[in-house]
Amino acid sequence: RSFTAMGGCHSYPSATKADKTAEGINNNLEERPYLQQEYVCQRITHTDVFALTALPPGVDKAEWLASNTVAFFKNINLFSSALSEFCTPSNCPTACGPGNTVYFWTDDHGRKLKCSAPLYFDYAMSYIQDLLTDEDVFPTKAGSVFPTGFVFLVQKVFLLFFRTLAHIYWSHYRETLALGLHPHLNTLFTHLTVFCRQHSLLEPEHIEPLQDLIAALRQQD
Repeated sequence: RSFTAMGGCHSYPSATKADKTAEGINNNLEERPYLQQEYVCQRITHTDVFALTALPPGVDKAEWLASNTVAFFKNINLFSSALSEFCTPSNCPTACGPGNTVYFWTDDHGRKLKCSAPLYFDYAMSYIQDLLTDEDVFPTKAGSVFPTGFVFLVQKVFLLFFRTLAHIYWSHYRETLALGLHPHLNTLFTHLTVFCRQHSLLEPEHIEPLQDLIAALRQQD
């Protein structure tokens, strides 16, 4: 089994008028409501996230990464589903994030596909679900071993998690506010970014589009 092929690993700055119009429905470079203090300070809990994400004594790191990957998948999939009626091909013709970044999906033949946000994230969640239910990748039986390159796979999965939340902040934050879900989003995003920092799952260039939000949320701690 080869684990090197992976969709969704390419992102590029958007340069077309259509892309900028589409991603400007909720935000633009000058207006980022998710940074406003009245919103950024809100969470559903103020648990010590650093203690929550640290590897517990005596626990195998691969097991810890695996169990948390499953938990994040359930929570992020649930959250994105709550906003699915707003994330449509007409509202989001490209999968975009902050800073006019557009995410390209890579198919099984290595071709980069520029697709709508709902299609991109459907690809992403289906890909992750297939991994999580593959006993060769995420074993659940006692005595099973994790495959070579498991950490690399987890890094790819968390990149897709990050992009899912980045798109929500950039293109659907006003709907998130209207539904009163912003404390949940802040809590989930903080948990994700701290976990990734604790376990070196994302590169600086991956998180750079939301570095301003990460810094603002960190100040709340």
